[in-house]
Amino acid sequence: MEKIFALLNQMETDGVIGPYAIGGAVGAIFWLEPFATKDLDVFVSLPTEAGSLLLSLGPIYSYLLGLGHQVRGQFIIIEGWAVEFVPPTTPLVEEALRQAVRRDVNGVSTRVFTAEHLAAICLQVGRAKDYDRVVRFLEAEMIDAILFTSILQRHDLMSPWQTFQNAYLEP
Repeated sequence: MEKIFALLNQMETDGVIGPYAIGGAVGAIFWLEPFATKDLDVFVSLPTEAGSLLLSLGPIYSYLLGLGHQVRGQFIIIEGWAVEFVPPTTPLVEEALRQAVRRDVNGVSTRVFTAEHLAAICLQVGRAKDYDRVVRFLEAEMIDAILFTSILQRHDLMSPWQTFQNAYLEP
């Protein structure tokens, strides 16, 4: 995976993408015990063209296709991984991208969402597998309660958090 992270760093240096961070299941693996996943979610700021407010994944696809990578649906296959480039679509994900932390993978630096942001995003998305991931974060004691609560409050997620606690945590 470090080859993918090195490529992402090069894409940022080359101006193809703005700051990026790893989220989703692979992002969670940075904090939790490894588990199976099928794809890599790269949350990325996309540069806009002068005078335009439209975001386009076109430059990413052109860059990577030029290097010989293949497209499969919404994914680009890099080093055998299905990689999806995802622009931030909510204020929570925008914040997670801004506050991502650096991690080292076999000598290659990459950015990853914090455990607190990953768990908050899981609550916001609200699928069963997301709730399972929140439980994993809590069981692994990876969540700073004060930081997590402040994120939940800023993004109006206290009600979903209460619902989650009532359903999944012992009283």
